[in-house]
Amino acid sequence: MSDGIDVSVLVTTYRRPRHLELVLASLARQECDGIPFEVVVSDDGSDDDTADVVARFASTAAFPVRFTTRPHDGFRLARVRNDAARRASGRYLMFLDGDCVVPPHHIAAHVARRRLGTALLGYCARLSEEVSVRLTPSSIATTTLGSLVSCSERRSLARRRRKARWHTILRHPTKPRLAGGDFGVWHEDFLRVNGFDERFVGWGQEDDDLGLRLRTVGIRLETILDRTCSMHVWHATDPTATPRWRDGTNVSYFKRRGRLTHCRHGLVDRPVEDIVWGLPTDLTATPLGRTVAQRLAAARIAKPGQTCEIDVVTRPGSSTFTRPAECRLVLIEAGAPIDDTLARAADQVVAVTSASDLDAALASVG
Repeated sequence: MSDGIDVSVLVTTYRRPRHLELVLASLARQECDGIPFEVVVSDDGSDDDTADVVARFASTAAFPVRFTTRPHDGFRLARVRNDAARRASGRYLMFLDGDCVVPPHHIAAHVARRRLGTALLGYCARLSEEVSVRLTPSSIATTTLGSLVSCSERRSLARRRRKARWHTILRHPTKPRLAGGDFGVWHEDFLRVNGFDERFVGWGQEDDDLGLRLRTVGIRLETILDRTCSMHVWHATDPTATPRWRDGTNVSYFKRRGRLTHCRHGLVDRPVEDIVWGLPTDLTATPLGRTVAQRLAAARIAKPGQTCEIDVVTRPGSSTFTRPAECRLVLIEAGAPIDDTLARAADQVVAVTSASDLDAALASVG
């Protein structure tokens, strides 16, 4: 973080250059009262004129504009958002989907409302197809965007706002939910949880996961819909999208037990040596345990009773889980018995039949 930038607006895009032009035009209209900001456009490997759109915009913008892309490798929104954050220099990050335009006061609203220890959750009003096709970059400059929102969409946002406030008052453990296409978070807090988990590949749940991990480190998630919202420019539904949240390809991974707050594969990849492990007292009493000890020789090991990220128990063996941990892992040698009590206490149970099985388990658990 440097260059005196206060806010980084992180725009993600893929194969929608027209929509991106509209979004950038809305960002050019921001009335920021001297707030230094930048725009980072992160592309998921578009093979159209997306890069040219950004280059043309950057040549005339009154603020820094950065661009990052990499070859397309399936739907990897978590990675694309992290790519933007890796390039960001602002102390406050505002994430925005590349098909959502924003009103002129959008950045200023976040800056006025933000406070330490809080992330601000926005959402989009969906513009109709008829309205969307008439929008142009030039008309963005002369249009009151809020006037384009239908009455039904206004009512929907009002309901979302009321529910979010109520959930915040109740200190609900999972709501209001974070929607990744429009939210703001302090850069430092985003780093604390290692950003988005890049093991989310395909449509959905990566933003739900981020919200849970931010809550775990004590960040309050509050709505900003009383001050601003984005407006989604119509387009045909993405073929990878599922009609229901529970049908998403990532749901089973999202619902797994033993989620690490500082995810393994986020802004940085965390190797085995970077994790704080808890090891049983009888670890070296069995061949499997001795192999585990060898593999974790260079890792960070918690002292007895000390909190760790991953607590390990092996079978064969007699130790049980005795320390606070985010993930409780049982490594079980083929054919070894495991009692029901230990199985229920474990977040993950992994059968180990070879050294490669063990290496894979230690590299991926959490």
